[in-house]
Amino acid sequence: MAPKNDGPAKKVMNKGAWTAEEDQKLSQYIEIHGAKRWKTIALKAGLNRCGKSCRLRWLNYLRPNIKRGNISDAEEDLILRLHKLLGNRWSLIAGRLPGRTDNEIKNYWNSHLSKKINQNEKTREPSSAHEITPQKTDMEGAKVSGTSEGNFDVNEFFDFTVEGSYGLDWVNKFLELDEDSWLTKKGEHCVI
Repeated sequence: MAPKNDGPAKKVMNKGAWTAEEDQKLSQYIEIHGAKRWKTIALKAGLNRCGKSCRLRWLNYLRPNIKRGNISDAEEDLILRLHKLLGNRWSLIAGRLPGRTDNEIKNYWNSHLSKKINQNEKTREPSSAHEITPQKTDMEGAKVSGTSEGNFDVNEFFDFTVEGSYGLDWVNKFLELDEDSWLTKKGEHCVI
């Protein structure tokens, strides 16, 4: 039995590494027409690529304002602080590091920083089985368990007042919430 031909054959897209010629075509087209409608850009720029591939190539490699090179110690420190605050929300973290892409930050975290943190945690663990630490109490007199991980100053860890805070004013505002107004709203329920 012969195979059915229900219409025109699908056009096969290029996959894999981009060539310098493809990069040049994409850059020139975006320079003239702008970065919108990625599927159309792929067709009109003469690229045999899908729109998603063009968008990712532009955003992660070809944009003129992308910062290249190694991540500095200050940027690494900021990534650690923001990850502690925001978790794996790479685009939000990258938005606070001018010129860095979310993909680059995620890759750096997974290849360098997470391993460094795991290594530091292993060296901090005591060699004896379980160390007994004295019980601490907070301001209200409630017991707080003392662990080796909890022996750091949170205010020092999240101190964004240092020069070069990379536009983190929103974090300062977030951390300086008026606790009294928050506590009075605690009993209120939101009706949607």
